[in-house]
Amino acid sequence: MNLTLKIWRQKNAQDKGKMVDYQINDISGDMSFLEMLDVLNEDLNNKGEDPVAFDHDCREGICGMCSLFINGEAHGPDRGVTTCQLHMRKFKDGDTIYIEPFRAKAFPVIKDLVVDRTSFDKIQQAGGFISVNTSGNTQDANNIPIQKHNADMAFDAATCIGCGACVASCKNASAMLFVSAKVSQFALLPQGRIEATERVLNMVAKMDEEGFGACTNTGACEVECPKGISLENIARMNREYLFASLK
Repeated sequence: MNLTLKIWRQKNAQDKGKMVDYQINDISGDMSFLEMLDVLNEDLNNKGEDPVAFDHDCREGICGMCSLFINGEAHGPDRGVTTCQLHMRKFKDGDTIYIEPFRAKAFPVIKDLVVDRTSFDKIQQAGGFISVNTSGNTQDANNIPIQKHNADMAFDAATCIGCGACVASCKNASAMLFVSAKVSQFALLPQGRIEATERVLNMVAKMDEEGFGACTNTGACEVECPKGISLENIARMNREYLFASLK
């Protein structure tokens, strides 16, 4: 198929940036979206032009690096997939595809389609962990009984890959779905209850400090999340925050 690509080009964080048009031909429907961009960059290299910078790593939907805003949707028109899992069969011959970076104050553009998501790392560092006694007297996790329902919900929350689609999809650029998933995966397990109070207070405070917006229950984050993280996690985090604030 032959396509017109309108791609955001920006030299650095200080550059104004603009959309640039590219024509690309003979694209197979079996290619992934990133493979299509590889073909474009190979052509640009052969012409002596600067290739389009974009994030990628595992290309298996695990790492969350390949975060692009495609035709106004985080990760593109498919559901339950990351950009690297999106295939070109989702588009038609002659289509015009708009490709932009994730837009948020807390995700400044580094170059072209690459954004700095260090803010997510800082939120995680504020409380997304448990402290474990490693003196040699530790209890085996398998010896701690956990209800299957709670274990399943914790596992579902832990599938969050931190791609940032929730932030990019939200009209307020809120990170509530991301933070609530990280809070929930520990709040549902006995190992995470010890530091539960400090965790939720510190992670929410860091989220606000990093400049993310407030949640207004639009629900776009859940729809665009490639791992289907549920809005129930936000409700759980709100309860955890309320209880922690009253202590």
